[in-house]
Amino acid sequence: MSSPHARAVESALAFWAEAGVDACYGDEPIDRLAEGAARLQAKAVPPRPVQTATPAVAGRQSAVDISAAVAQAKAMSAEAGTLEALAAAIAAFDGCGLKFEGAKQAVFSRGNSEGPVMVIGEGPGAEEDARGEPFVGKAGQLLDRMLAAAGLEGRVFITNTVFWRPPGNRTPTLAEQAVCAPFLHRAIALVQPKMLLLAGGASAKSLLQRDEGILTLRGRWFEWHAEDGTVLPALPTLHPAFLLRQPAAKKKAWLDLLTLTERLDRPGRPE
Repeated sequence: MSSPHARAVESALAFWAEAGVDACYGDEPIDRLAEGAARLQAKAVPPRPVQTATPAVAGRQSAVDISAAVAQAKAMSAEAGTLEALAAAIAAFDGCGLKFEGAKQAVFSRGNSEGPVMVIGEGPGAEEDARGEPFVGKAGQLLDRMLAAAGLEGRVFITNTVFWRPPGNRTPTLAEQAVCAPFLHRAIALVQPKMLLLAGGASAKSLLQRDEGILTLRGRWFEWHAEDGTVLPALPTLHPAFLLRQPAAKKKAWLDLLTLTERLDRPGRPE
């Protein structure tokens, strides 16, 4: 039977092994300062870069693919005369890589197609991917409650910047948003909302072509410009998923909704 001291030592060794410690102090002293100086001296002479043509070729190919995908999306979306036809075009579109990275189906929209407000989020999550509708998970349920409290229930059309779930619910890339943008712009043209509510930084940056973070953009009115000359007021706000993680920020999002409803229902608001 091992002694208590031996068991304590074994326990300590097991703890440090789990923490990733795989070496002990040696019997001889080591000059760590000299080691550090040697490493710095080695880094002072950068390694000669390896010259290959592959990255440049791959970069050009990627750019060509994106351009071709955007052109195809524009052609397919232009032929859609209804939201139903647009949804079918999105489902048939193969130009967005997200479609082939584990997504179960295309997730286009829900809500009132004649509503005066279009809510544009980031992209579908797991629940949305399973059900085929945007904002139906916990974040979507919070969004619905907030919209109802602000007097916007039944007055919104909801969609996203991309229509397939990014793996692991990551933020969609600019390229993924770019190839989906023609479909989103066509949806705006078909719905003809009076204003846009941009939920989250990925949506606001994509639609407004700005680099600031959502905490800087939220609560401020901007203009979204369509290729046909249409200009719509757009209000960035915090994504409801962020509000679930940071409940204290709900007050800011609530103020944004009040700002939007005040402008929407303002007497004499120009149509």
